[in-house]
Amino acid sequence: MAIWKRWKEKLGAARSTLKADVEAVFDRDPAARSTFEVILTYSGLHSIWLYRLSHLLYRRKWYLTARLISQWSRFMTGIEIHPGARIGKGLFIDHGMGVVIGETCEIGDRVTIYQGVTLGGTGKEKGKRHPTVEDGVLIASGAKVLGSIRIGRCSKIGAGSVVLREVPPNSTVVGVPGRVVIQDGVKVRAASDLDQVNLPDPMMETCRVLEDEIDEMRSELEQLRRELHQVRGERKKDDFATVQHPD
Repeated sequence: MAIWKRWKEKLGAARSTLKADVEAVFDRDPAARSTFEVILTYSGLHSIWLYRLSHLLYRRKWYLTARLISQWSRFMTGIEIHPGARIGKGLFIDHGMGVVIGETCEIGDRVTIYQGVTLGGTGKEKGKRHPTVEDGVLIASGAKVLGSIRIGRCSKIGAGSVVLREVPPNSTVVGVPGRVVIQDGVKVRAASDLDQVNLPDPMMETCRVLEDEIDEMRSELEQLRRELHQVRGERKKDDFATVQHPD
């Protein structure tokens, strides 16, 4: 009875996890129409479920079988998830092609990953060498998060960013190398209005500041020119008066 109870609990937990994976698709992809469609056609979901199977075998030290499943998943979906990675509930991989998730990577619940994302190492580390991604993080297409760093909960990584340092919770990171442009207490734009496209561009913001400073300098230069022209005009009048009325 105790064994059956344990198995029943494990099956219930597995069912809950698989259900959360499907619900994640409906929550974050407006193109999803039916459960049947999602289960049959979403390669991101296929890769996650195959990962969960391979991870189960990996934990039981069936390393070769686990790797064979993960490699088959890579061949079928274009998504490479090492069976040693630890992934929570509700992961959503949209489009998916080119996604790489390393062996020691840890991913929390309700994380969203777009195509071309790499959660990898720097090549210089051993042991824990891949990122830890906390709950509710969004990583946009083409972003690279490298090394044993932590991405704080509910943060957003902009498309094409290369993140090499820790990211505080509730932050937005863009650029190469990645820079935090929004963080709790430093409000540039409401975080709830941001997605993988509508992210602030720090280079553009810098250019705007420089343009404003240039405009201000132009105005000051024009004012100096007018004053100089006025001084020269007054000096010419004085010289002319001196010539007309010599002492």
